[in-house]
Amino acid sequence: MAEHSGRPERVYRAPCPGCGAPVEFQSAQSTHAVCGYCQSIVVREGEVLKRIGKMAELFDDHSPLQLGASGRIDGKPFTLVGRLQYQYGEGVWTEWVALFDDGTRAWLAEDNGAYVFSRPVTATQALPAASGFAVGTIVRVGGQPYTVASNQTVSLRSAQGELPKLPPLGAPFAVVELRGVDRAEVLSIDYSPQLSDPKAAPELSRGQPVALEDLSFSGLKDESAKDEQGRQFACPNCGAPVSVQLEQSKSVTCPNCKSLIDLSQGIGGELRHATQDEPVRPLIALGTVGVLDGVHWQVVGFQHRMGQEPGDDESFGWEEYLLYNRKKGFSFLVDATDGWSLVAPLTGAPSVSSDRRRATWQGKSYTLTSAYRATTTYVLGEFYWQVQRGQQTENRDYAAGDQLLSSEQSGPELTWSGGRRLPADAVARAFGLEDKKALLARSDAQPFSADAGVSLRTVIIVFMLLLLLALLLSRCSDCDPNTQNCATSSTSTRSSGGSFGGYSSGGGHK
Repeated sequence: MAEHSGRPERVYRAPCPGCGAPVEFQSAQSTHAVCGYCQSIVVREGEVLKRIGKMAELFDDHSPLQLGASGRIDGKPFTLVGRLQYQYGEGVWTEWVALFDDGTRAWLAEDNGAYVFSRPVTATQALPAASGFAVGTIVRVGGQPYTVASNQTVSLRSAQGELPKLPPLGAPFAVVELRGVDRAEVLSIDYSPQLSDPKAAPELSRGQPVALEDLSFSGLKDESAKDEQGRQFACPNCGAPVSVQLEQSKSVTCPNCKSLIDLSQGIGGELRHATQDEPVRPLIALGTVGVLDGVHWQVVGFQHRMGQEPGDDESFGWEEYLLYNRKKGFSFLVDATDGWSLVAPLTGAPSVSSDRRRATWQGKSYTLTSAYRATTTYVLGEFYWQVQRGQQTENRDYAAGDQLLSSEQSGPELTWSGGRRLPADAVARAFGLEDKKALLARSDAQPFSADAGVSLRTVIIVFMLLLLLALLLSRCSDCDPNTQNCATSSTSTRSSGGSFGGYSSGGGHK
């Protein structure tokens, strides 16, 4: 039997009332469309199209996705027929309208540099106003517990193709995002008014994390053409050329003056920047490719961050390397005083005890190791979220042996990340830095042990030298936590050593 093409049996076409070009509707549920030629917003009224306005130009995010691309999920084929771009406090995110053969629709949306595939669901209870969802609290919807991960005020920036809904352009509305407790699930509540029904009830959709490689896509943009085009502009601070390599990048640093440049409004808009003077140098150079768990990761970004625990006058510093793989998305390699770790944002949210000292994720219990305020102090490279110097988050780190969890909250958003510790020599091997093992070694190194070939006298001499060195360092340490990975508090007992990704991952469903 021949496989279904994925195209509907009946398609409705009509001339655009603005320019006469053909406008196509593949779904009977689609009430609006945006003309691909003149950007007119048209509404379908029976067999007639009515022009009701003009749409702004799309923000060019250089995504490999495009209208007409087809894929498959759970054995069912779908086609991307529409696109919506939303503006929020940290920048812009995109949602694609996916149309199935049976006429039902779904959403493919950005999520922490990866993707979530969501389907509309019917609310089984009256939903409260958006103001009733406090970030960080636990709520129940349909009998299931969720953590309120995000409560944002957003607005429609632009749209493309045919659409089952269309909020008024530029009008602010709330989007609340709930993360499944101890399960990888996202529940989004969209409070947008609709052009066709300003008093429309909130829309509910339930999503699951997906990788583009698992959706069997065909008809994506030509990746080689996208790489050749690239993006380049003059630094707004010094005028030096700045190139942007990744389609998701929302921030980048100038290779000449190190200014941090905001790309969230697009290169065509006014580029905001902040100068950076601290001489922070990453141990792993940007652009380096390493292999961890059989995956080739490229270092595309670097952050230095500072932490301070409540009631402690001293601070500690650590570094985060943003890693990118075209198929796997983004992860973080964290360099902290107590060792290295590899982590990535979670789609769901762990279950946390009432005193917040224990967290459970996928059957494993984690213990709180530290709670602190984190501040971003220096940035290099590209980031898929709008990173800023001085960004602050409230962090809580948990551990279960080598397994790690971390939560980060800032204003209207709470994110979780998870991963595991890595031995320093594994990091050295992965990135070809065997000659820098001593620089990569951290306090997680194995204690000194004598074998048969080492005399007791040698052990005692080495021990005395190390003790003397420790005494000297305790009196005259020149480690600067603002530019180095060190702890300045002599009483610090943090075992986490720093953030495991969290808010620095760019937020939730955006």
